[in-house]
This record gives sequence, structure tokens and C-alpha cells, in this order.
Amino acid sequence: MKDKKLNLFALCLLVLWVVNALPAFSQTSKPTIHQLKIFHLKDKSQEERLDKYLQNAYLPALHRAGISKVGVFKPAETDKSNTPAPTEQLVYVFIPLASPDQFYKLDETLAKDKQYTAAAKDYIDAPHNNPMYNRFETILMEGFTGMRGVNTPKLKSAPQDKIYELRSYEAATEKLYQNKVAMFNNGEIKLFDRLGFNAVFYGKVLAGSKMPNLIYMTSFENMEERDKHWKAFGEDPEWKKMSSDPQYANTVSHADIHLLHPTSYSDI
Repeated sequence: MKDKKLNLFALCLLVLWVVNALPAFSQTSKPTIHQLKIFHLKDKSQEERLDKYLQNAYLPALHRAGISKVGVFKPAETDKSNTPAPTEQLVYVFIPLASPDQFYKLDETLAKDKQYTAAAKDYIDAPHNNPMYNRFETILMEGFTGMRGVNTPKLKSAPQDKIYELRSYEAATEKLYQNKVAMFNNGEIKLFDRLGFNAVFYGKVLAGSKMPNLIYMTSFENMEERDKHWKAFGEDPEWKKMSSDPQYANTVSHADIHLLHPTSYSDI
């Protein structure tokens, strides 16, 4: 009887140890959610109106809601002699969220914010024949296990010189997509860190128009630094070894590369 009591006591201690250990584990593995909104605009007038809304209403409201680092970006200038004129202008708004619940409740939070509804009146009440945008996309992402959160780069150059590179990688199948995510988590993220790419985030796309898909952002002082970093990346022995590994073959079927400048009011 005494031995049974001792065994029961030992079992209780084991259960308590496991239960106490679980919160620490769940905290480190807790997913982070990233939202990327891409506004499509028809002209400069819409861009100016949207800038005013984002700077004076939307970002301050997000800050009050506990979202402190919001990125707002626009396409970097290109050589107009070699590039067709764009048919529309784009504005990228990156919103890092602490949890899925924060995403689900964000519209409700904004609707209850009287400062926001007053400052955003022109946006909220825009007439059907004079809206502030043509349309916008929403992409929802989960942070990679190799870098769940968001990094705010400490770049020193002027906003018009900084380059934020947004890359979108699609895969032909879900399996190949998972292999590419594993490639990042198993070495590519560390390689970017070692070479000083100043990554802002890495995200697995949970919902978007291009699936299966991952998106990540790196940052540089200027275009020259960006080009130097990618040259070093392509020549790095670690990357050459990783990219020749058969398990990572054919993991990207299509890539979109967007070179962006932050706006003067962007937090990132």
C-alpha cells in the first residue's frame, strides 16, 4: 500500500512538471499574424487622399489598438525610358498582429474608436463615384518558425533612398511550397542574417490571391547596397550547397520582386 502511494505521488509530481513546462513551450511556438494590404490607385489625387488618411487616421488608430509598428511603402522609381508607364499606383500597408484574435476584432476596434471615425470621415464616407482607391487586396500570413516576429531595421539613409524588397514565391504544389518554407527555416534565414539583409518579416500566406505562396521582406540603405548583398548571397558557398540539395529542387514556380521606398510616416 505504501509503495502504491509513493508511485501515485511520483506520478502527480510528473504531471505537475509537464503542466508547468507547457506554457513556456506554447509561448515560444505561438504563431504571429501579418496582414499586407495593397491599395490600387488610379491617379495622384487618390494617392494624396490615401496618404492623408493613412497618416492622420489609420496608423494612429492602429497605434491606439496596440499595433505599434506599421509599414507603409510605395514602389521605387524605375527608369522610365525602359519601363512602360504603370496603369495604376500601388501603396503597400504592412500590419503586424499579435494574434488571429486581434485580426478578427480589428474592424470592430476601429469602429468603436471615436478619434478614428472622426479623422477617417473622408475615407469612410467617400462617395461611390469618387472613392479613395480602385480596390485593395488583403493578404494574411503566419510568421515562419525561423523568425515569427517583425524586425524594424535601423537604416540611416533618407526614406527616398532606402530599399525595402518584397518577394513573393509561389510553388507548383503544396508539398514543394512546404519544402521551400523548410529551406528558409533550416538555413536560408540564418544566411540572410549572416549577410546583413535586415529582414523585416517572413510569412506563410494563409489567405491570398496567389496560392501556395510565401512572402518576405528585406531592407537596404540604398539600391547599390541591395545589389551588393544579392551578389554576395549568390556567391556564398552555403547558399550554393543549399540550393543544390535535391530536397529543395523546383520549390519556386514563380517569383515576384517589388522594390519599395517607405513613406515619410511609415513606422518601419
